[in-house]
Amino acid sequence: MAGRLSTTETAFFKQNGYLLYNQPVFPQAKFDALKKHFEEQLQIWEATSGKSPEHMDVPHFTDIKLFEWLFADEVLDLVESLIGPDIVLWSSHFICKPAGTGKRVPWHEDSAYWGKTVDPMEVVTVWLAVDPASTANGCMRVIPNTQHNGYSEYDPVQNPEKHVFGTEIRKGRYDDSKAVDCVLAPNECSFHHAKTIHGSNPNASTMRRCGYTMRYFPATSKFYAERRDKNWLHQIYLARGVDRADNTFGDPTKVHKAWQEASAAQRKAVKTLAH
Repeated sequence: MAGRLSTTETAFFKQNGYLLYNQPVFPQAKFDALKKHFEEQLQIWEATSGKSPEHMDVPHFTDIKLFEWLFADEVLDLVESLIGPDIVLWSSHFICKPAGTGKRVPWHEDSAYWGKTVDPMEVVTVWLAVDPASTANGCMRVIPNTQHNGYSEYDPVQNPEKHVFGTEIRKGRYDDSKAVDCVLAPNECSFHHAKTIHGSNPNASTMRRCGYTMRYFPATSKFYAERRDKNWLHQIYLARGVDRADNTFGDPTKVHKAWQEASAAQRKAVKTLAH
């Protein structure tokens, strides 16, 4: 395949289900603009959402400026090396762990939460470091060569308030002694397959840890929203090339109004219950 990664890097990803890219993704000015934009959006999130910043999911649905980076050649040229020239944006997510209180992310596979909504399930995540990501502040950890299942059995976690979500792959189904720490400087990234087992420790340090996940799948895969919920409002976008699976795409120049309205109604309902 063409793209920005070397054949050695591409082969490593295919074999291990992850890859560390310890090089700048964006020119410095373009990365600085993304970080500045994130800081502005974080202030709005903290003032209005009532949720911790680990949960800034699909911000591009209502913040269309993010497509400047989600559709950037600097990112898509990397992704093309892994999934080919026809690329669909699946989702994005700012995962921001506050200093001292950032929650643990249990061992999981992304595919287990998405089910069969993308078929075949060939989603690749670009995890872009907004802040330094280290073992001290809870960097992501991956277990290599675990991308062959994707739908493990899960059990509830103990003390769920200390975790980003409430389930974890059943003990004995993975070997965390083989885990690799994804240590990244700002503007570097890692890649992982949707079926690769990964997680992260809590952030007990004095430094925030934020990453921006940008998730893509080849346009030969089909998105089936109805396999999750016929009323599910998730939307995908054609990022590069042509559609190969008769998908329906959102318009990146327009806010996802249905999502925006549903989110506003949910916030209003939560606020009403709180009073």
